[in-house]
Amino acid sequence: MRKKDRTDAMFTLDELARTIDQRAGASAEMSYTRSLLDKGPAHCARKFGEEAIELAIAAAALDESAVRAEAADVLYHLLVVLRARGIALSSVLDELDKRSRRSGHEEKASRAN
Repeated sequence: MRKKDRTDAMFTLDELARTIDQRAGASAEMSYTRSLLDKGPAHCARKFGEEAIELAIAAAALDESAVRAEAADVLYHLLVVLRARGIALSSVLDELDKRSRRSGHEEKASRAN
Protein backbone atom coordinates (compact mmCIF):
# COMPACT_ATOMS: atom_id res chain seq x y z
CA MET A 1 0.00 0.00 0.00
CA ARG A 2 1.51 3.33 -1.00
CA LYS A 3 1.64 6.25 1.38
CA LYS A 4 -0.80 9.03 0.52
CA ASP A 5 0.41 12.58 0.28
CA ARG A 6 -1.54 15.74 1.05
CA THR A 7 -2.98 15.91 -2.47
CA ASP A 8 -4.70 12.53 -2.01
CA ALA A 9 -8.05 12.19 -0.29
CA MET A 10 -7.88 11.42 3.41
CA PHE A 11 -8.06 7.79 4.49
CA THR A 12 -11.44 7.08 6.06
CA LEU A 13 -12.89 4.68 8.58
CA ASP A 14 -15.11 3.37 5.78
CA GLU A 15 -11.96 2.40 3.87
CA LEU A 16 -10.57 0.70 6.95
CA ALA A 17 -13.84 -1.19 7.45
CA ARG A 18 -13.75 -2.33 3.81
CA THR A 19 -10.15 -3.48 4.22
CA ILE A 20 -11.12 -5.46 7.32
CA ASP A 21 -14.03 -7.02 5.42
CA GLN A 22 -11.68 -8.02 2.59
CA ARG A 23 -9.06 -9.45 4.91
CA ALA A 24 -11.72 -11.36 6.84
CA GLY A 25 -12.14 -13.45 3.72
CA ALA A 26 -8.48 -14.50 3.65
CA SER A 27 -6.88 -17.40 5.50
CA ALA A 28 -5.62 -16.88 9.05
CA GLU A 29 -2.11 -17.64 7.82
CA MET A 30 -2.29 -14.70 5.43
CA SER A 31 -4.39 -12.26 7.46
CA TYR A 32 -3.96 -10.98 11.02
CA THR A 33 -7.56 -9.76 10.82
CA ARG A 34 -8.81 -13.26 9.99
CA SER A 35 -6.72 -14.75 12.81
CA LEU A 36 -8.34 -12.34 15.29
CA LEU A 37 -11.84 -13.08 14.01
CA ASP A 38 -11.22 -16.83 14.21
CA LYS A 39 -10.60 -16.45 17.95
CA GLY A 40 -14.10 -15.01 18.43
CA PRO A 41 -15.72 -11.79 19.61
CA ALA A 42 -14.51 -12.11 23.22
CA HIS A 43 -10.88 -12.32 22.10
CA CYS A 44 -11.39 -9.37 19.75
CA ALA A 45 -12.92 -7.39 22.62
CA ARG A 46 -10.00 -8.16 24.93
CA LYS A 47 -7.53 -7.08 22.24
CA PHE A 48 -9.49 -3.84 21.76
CA GLY A 49 -9.35 -3.27 25.54
CA GLU A 50 -5.59 -3.79 25.59
CA GLU A 51 -5.14 -1.24 22.83
CA ALA A 52 -7.45 1.25 24.57
CA ILE A 53 -5.37 0.97 27.75
CA GLU A 54 -2.18 1.50 25.74
CA LEU A 55 -3.73 4.63 24.22
CA ALA A 56 -4.70 5.95 27.65
CA ILE A 57 -1.16 5.37 28.94
CA ALA A 58 0.36 7.14 25.93
CA ALA A 59 -2.04 10.06 26.29
CA ALA A 60 -1.29 10.42 30.01
CA ALA A 61 2.43 10.34 29.25
CA LEU A 62 1.94 13.12 26.70
CA ASP A 63 3.73 11.06 24.04
CA GLU A 64 2.25 12.46 20.82
CA SER A 65 3.79 9.87 18.53
CA ALA A 66 2.61 6.98 20.70
CA VAL A 67 -0.87 8.51 20.96
CA ARG A 68 -1.15 8.55 17.16
CA ALA A 69 0.06 4.97 16.86
CA GLU A 70 -2.14 3.65 19.66
CA ALA A 71 -5.18 5.58 18.41
CA ALA A 72 -4.71 3.89 15.03
CA ASP A 73 -4.58 0.51 16.79
CA VAL A 74 -7.75 1.34 18.75
CA LEU A 75 -9.66 2.29 15.61
CA TYR A 76 -8.54 -0.87 13.82
CA HIS A 77 -9.43 -3.13 16.73
CA LEU A 78 -12.76 -1.37 17.26
CA LEU A 79 -13.70 -2.15 13.67
CA VAL A 80 -12.57 -5.75 14.13
CA VAL A 81 -14.85 -6.02 17.18
CA LEU A 82 -17.75 -4.61 15.17
CA ARG A 83 -17.04 -7.12 12.39
CA ALA A 84 -16.82 -9.97 14.91
CA ARG A 85 -20.25 -8.99 16.26
CA GLY A 86 -21.78 -8.41 12.84
CA ILE A 87 -22.34 -4.69 13.44
CA ALA A 88 -21.86 -2.38 10.47
CA LEU A 89 -19.80 0.77 10.94
CA SER A 90 -22.65 2.66 9.27
CA SER A 91 -25.00 1.71 12.13
CA VAL A 92 -22.53 3.13 14.66
CA LEU A 93 -22.23 6.31 12.60
CA ASP A 94 -26.03 6.52 12.47
CA GLU A 95 -26.09 6.30 16.26
CA LEU A 96 -23.51 9.08 16.52
CA ASP A 97 -25.55 11.17 14.10
CA LYS A 98 -28.66 10.79 16.29
CA ARG A 99 -26.70 11.68 19.40
CA SER A 100 -25.14 14.75 17.83
CA ARG A 101 -28.54 16.34 17.33
CA ARG A 102 -28.77 17.27 21.00
CA SER A 103 -26.33 18.38 23.64
CA GLY A 104 -24.02 15.82 25.17
CA HIS A 105 -25.60 16.33 28.59
CA GLU A 106 -29.11 15.73 27.22
CA GLU A 107 -28.01 12.68 25.26
CA LYS A 108 -26.20 11.12 28.22
CA ALA A 109 -29.17 11.78 30.53
CA SER A 110 -31.47 10.00 28.07
CA ARG A 111 -29.33 6.84 28.30
CA ALA A 112 -29.09 6.93 32.10
CA ASN A 113 -32.77 6.02 32.55
